[in-house]
Amino acid sequence: METNASVNLAKVIMVQGTSSNVGKSVLVAALCRIFKQDGYRVAPFKSQNMALNAFVTPEGGEIGRAQAMQAEASGIAPSIHMNPVLLKPEANSRSQIVLHGKVYQTTSAKDYYQHTSFLLEKVEESLNYLRQKYDIVVIEGAGSPAEINLKPREIANMRIAKLAEAPVLLCGDIDRGGVYAFLVGTLELLDEDERKLVKGFIINKFRGDVSLIKDANDFLEKRTGLPVLGVVPYYRDILLAQEDSVYLDERRNRQSSADLEIAVIRSPRISNYDDFDPLEEDGANLRYVSRPEELGDPDLIIIPGSKTTVPDLLAITQSGVAGAVVRKARAGTPVFGACGGYQMLGRLIHDPDHVESDRDTVEGLGLIEAETTFAREKATTQVKGVITEDRGLLAGLKGEAIYGYEIHMGRTESRHQPFQITLTQDGAADYADGSINESGTVMGSYIHGIFQSHGFRRGLLNNLRRRKGIPERTYDAPLDKEKHYDALADLVRNSLDMKAVYRILEQGAGS
Repeated sequence: METNASVNLAKVIMVQGTSSNVGKSVLVAALCRIFKQDGYRVAPFKSQNMALNAFVTPEGGEIGRAQAMQAEASGIAPSIHMNPVLLKPEANSRSQIVLHGKVYQTTSAKDYYQHTSFLLEKVEESLNYLRQKYDIVVIEGAGSPAEINLKPREIANMRIAKLAEAPVLLCGDIDRGGVYAFLVGTLELLDEDERKLVKGFIINKFRGDVSLIKDANDFLEKRTGLPVLGVVPYYRDILLAQEDSVYLDERRNRQSSADLEIAVIRSPRISNYDDFDPLEEDGANLRYVSRPEELGDPDLIIIPGSKTTVPDLLAITQSGVAGAVVRKARAGTPVFGACGGYQMLGRLIHDPDHVESDRDTVEGLGLIEAETTFAREKATTQVKGVITEDRGLLAGLKGEAIYGYEIHMGRTESRHQPFQITLTQDGAADYADGSINESGTVMGSYIHGIFQSHGFRRGLLNNLRRRKGIPERTYDAPLDKEKHYDALADLVRNSLDMKAVYRILEQGAGS
C-alpha cells in the first residue's frame, strides 16, 4: 500500500452504523490501532459529533471524548481537527456548537441547519489537514445514514463519504436484535450513489458461536451483493472511554472482585462519566443511580459533570436524589463532585447573565464552603498540579501529582482548596482548584480525568478502605491503557477479514 511519501492525500475508510450505539467509535479505535500496529501513521476523524463527553486537546480546544480515545489508540495527540464540529445538548432543545475546539454559538435544532454550509467548509478544512499529515484517516459516521428526515442537511454520514471519496463499512449491532433488517433497510433507504459507497458489513456485539449465524450472513451477502467482513464478539473486559450515555443503560453494575462500592449520580445531562472508569480497574464497583432508593450504602458518592449544572441540580433535587446525598454526607459518607458536580456541592450558584437558566441564584447542596458564578466564556484547559491537603480522603497524599483537563463556564470561590495547578498547555501556572470540607470527607474539583492520576486515585481508594476497615491494596504499576487498545485490536483483527479491509482501503470508493 502506498503512503504519503508517494501520494498527496491519505487513504480514507469510513465506518457508518445502522443507528447510534452500534459500536462505530470502538470499531474506528480498533482499526486505528490495527493500522498503527501495521506501521502506518493513522488518525481518526468525525466531522460532527453530538456528545456530552468531551476532552481538551493540547491546543486547548474541545472535542468529543471518543475522538480523543481513538487518537490515543492511534498513538498520536488528539487534535481539534479530529472532531471539528461538536454539539453539546442543553436544556430546552438547544445545543452549544463547538467549532474547531471553541464555542461558536448556542442554537436550537431548527436554527442549527442554517449553519451547515459554513460548518461543512470547516469540516473539509479539517479533513484535508489530517489527510495531508497522515497515511490513513479512519472516518466515523454519526447515528444512521438512513435518517431520511436528516439526509438533505446532514454533514456526518454519506455527505462526508462523498466529500472524502471514502469507502464505507456498515456496522450493525446484533445484540439488540433485528440486525439483518437494519442492514438491508439502511441500504434500501440510501440513494444509488450512496449505496455504491458501501463495500461491506460488520456484525458487532455477537454472543455465542459464530457458525450459528453463517446462513443468515450468507443470505445477507446474496441479498445485497456485499460481503460480511466479519463478526465481532461482545466483550466486557476491555475498558474504553464511551461517548454516548446509552452505554450506561447497557453496562453491568457489579464486579465480583470489587471491595468498594461507589454510587455515581446519573443526572439528566451527565457528562464525562468516563472520568470514573479507572476506579473500576482498581477495585471499585460503580453503580449509576437516578432515584434515591437506588443510592444504598456506598463507600463513596460521586456527583459527575453536567452540561447544564443548574437544570440538573434542580432535577436531582426534585427527584429526591439530592436530599438523599446530603443526608448520607452529613452521616459521614464521603462525596466527590467533578466539575458541574463540584459546583452543585457548594452553597450557592450565581448566574447573573443567565448562561444556564433564568434564575439569578440557586442554592447548592451546601456540603462545602464554596460559591460559583457562571460566566459566558468557557475554560478549556489541560492541567497538571499537586495535592496540597493532607486530611480525610486526601490523608497521606500531599505532594502527589494530579493531571487532567478543565471544561467549565464558571468560577468557584472556596475557603479550602486542595489542589494547586502548576502547568497548563500555555506554560507555567499558579492557581488553586477545588474545595474540601473540614473533615475531609466532601471534596470537589474542576479537573476532568483526575482519577487517571495514579497516586491520587489509589491513595483515595485506600483511604476509603481504611474507613471501611478492610485491607488496603498494593498496586505495582500504573494502569496500562495500551493493553486495552492492543486487546481491542487483537479482538477485531481476529474477527474481520483484514485482507479484504485493506483491499477496500486501497481501492477506495470507486471500485
